[in-house]
Amino acid sequence: MNHFDYRDGEMCAEGVALRELAEKVGTPFYVYSSATLERHFNVFSQAVSAPPELKSPKGEAPLVAFACKANSNMAVLATLAQVGAGADTVSEGEIRKALAAGVPASKIVFSGVGKTDDEMAFALKAGIYQLNVESRPELERLARVAASLNRVAPFVIRINPGVGAGGHAKITTGGAKDKFGISAEEALALYADAAAHPNLAPVGLACHIGSQITDLTPMQAAFAKMRGWVMELRAQGLSVERVDLGGGLGVPYFNQPEPPSPQDFAEMVALTMGDLKVRYTFEPGRLIAANAGALISRVIHVHERQDSGQQFLVIDAAMNDLIRPALYDAYHDIRPVAKPSGNAHATYDVVGPICETGDTFSRGRDLPEQKAGDLIAFMSAGAYGAVMGSEYNSRPLAPEVLVRDADWFIVRPRPSYEDMIAREPVPGWLK
Repeated sequence: MNHFDYRDGEMCAEGVALRELAEKVGTPFYVYSSATLERHFNVFSQAVSAPPELKSPKGEAPLVAFACKANSNMAVLATLAQVGAGADTVSEGEIRKALAAGVPASKIVFSGVGKTDDEMAFALKAGIYQLNVESRPELERLARVAASLNRVAPFVIRINPGVGAGGHAKITTGGAKDKFGISAEEALALYADAAAHPNLAPVGLACHIGSQITDLTPMQAAFAKMRGWVMELRAQGLSVERVDLGGGLGVPYFNQPEPPSPQDFAEMVALTMGDLKVRYTFEPGRLIAANAGALISRVIHVHERQDSGQQFLVIDAAMNDLIRPALYDAYHDIRPVAKPSGNAHATYDVVGPICETGDTFSRGRDLPEQKAGDLIAFMSAGAYGAVMGSEYNSRPLAPEVLVRDADWFIVRPRPSYEDMIAREPVPGWLK
């Protein structure tokens, strides 16, 4: 569910007309619905907190840590922090943003295959919940960093379960040849070694097999393996207090089957490994943010090829604003901001102004007939949209707007050309 719908013939985000925002903010721009962000987080959090098997031995509900990589806008993070979200981070920058947005350090997880020593030191000094270690060299460096700070580092080891899943090869992370995690055999040996180290505190295991997963079968297979590995560690007399199951549950992108519900997911986890008596962590990102956001763009013109009749809908948004179609062949529903009054349709290749053929959002898309000046909305753009934006072709980053009821606020302004140029000083010998 999202809070984008038509009122009196105009698409609105909650109580704000998108046409009004386009006039005041300019296009292209991103807009996020606070109500959708909050609702999606609460639905997922309540689902995984409901089965008694997923409560920790102390009665704690699972930690639900929003994957900041999906959307790290400060206002989005602050909105989620206020409803109790933790943060799954993959850089010092994301940790800093999560802390500044109000996420307690005790709810922050630090993942990623390439943490630097400085980043690990920052995380330890901040007192985060755990680091997710992904290789032997990383664990060795973590031990040295923790010793230099005279601290004990709480960590889980991310196992690569050899089960990959996801909506595209580039977002599948659990396959045997993917860069993430450690083999089970090596992970269990490292866990046992670390238990004897004075500056390391192995507290559990982690896995994450991919993103935009619409079938619970591969998740269940990976989680069943995780249960077995926890039991192996315990059979060696080692303590396992936590299991981090990552994220990856898919969202409906309008042209795909309805994914499993958070309730179905929670029931599967409880059935598969709910007897472990651990504190569970879940790291949803896309599930929370995707359908909470839209990218609004204006039609520059319609170019019809005289020889073929092919029609290009040329818009002012480009692949630097929303790279998912170019990078992942991703599908986004495209809707007119003004509800069509008639039934006239046309088939368009929807393209942006960037000087690449890859700057194509969709080919052969059937849409209500468009003309220069019309506004369109790319739906489900709240995850991996603005956060992956760039200034390619020296195009300013699209601004981001957060809506709550009838109020709106620009939470990331569009930089001016002067701002862009000023960020790149020219050496004195060229002046």
